[in-house]
Amino acid sequence: MSNEIKTVAFFGASGGTGLSALKYTLKAGHQCVALCRYPAKLTSLFPPETTPNLRVVGGNAKNATDVTKCLLKSDGTSLVDEIVFTVGAKPILHKLTIDDPSVCRVAMACVLQAVADLRTNQGATGQPHIVACSTTGLSKHGRDYPIAFYPIYGWMLKVPHEDKEAMEESLRNSGETYTIVRPSLLTDGETEKNIRVGVEDYEKGRLSEAIGYTISREDTGKWIAQHLLLQKDASYANKAVMVTY
Repeated sequence: MSNEIKTVAFFGASGGTGLSALKYTLKAGHQCVALCRYPAKLTSLFPPETTPNLRVVGGNAKNATDVTKCLLKSDGTSLVDEIVFTVGAKPILHKLTIDDPSVCRVAMACVLQAVADLRTNQGATGQPHIVACSTTGLSKHGRDYPIAFYPIYGWMLKVPHEDKEAMEESLRNSGETYTIVRPSLLTDGETEKNIRVGVEDYEKGRLSEAIGYTISREDTGKWIAQHLLLQKDASYANKAVMVTY
């Protein structure tokens, strides 16, 4: 594990996978900036007096001005080292949709534009590693989920998957360094289960296989923190990574 103190920006860290990744990153002593529509959600969990390495910014990930406030280190000239993007929408099950069908693609576009504008307009330096949480079911190189889940992935999750797919495409074409994390169907709770990892290159195809049913949000966030933030594995750069039990 590196002793270097990093600065990590979080978008979508008020719950689930993002909150878990934030928790473990803070615990390791890194500087964190989190954008949150309702800052009290995070400050109640991480009081400023006991968590001085967290800065909570009130705002919306779909607003470029708000996003920009989170992307510079304390020196005001360097971009953050890592960006963790776990933005998502709430499901509307009876309509087989989500409450914001374009939230991922719009928010990712804001992040990418803000990074580019800071470089161009303010001379900011650096190239953050962008970690984006997506989903299995989007592979162009074969099925990456159990066949029993086809009704869920092929029908029930069609709308959120289209949004995630657009988000992935914009990130792949951005010229930024990235890792896309595709967890299996997400559940709640933390476990001691072994996490299996599959890796996919967009051009070369599937490099290793990991097909499973579920993984918890807590364990997914913990894996992101441990393998992509605290101890960066270069083999995951510009790849899609499937994580599952």
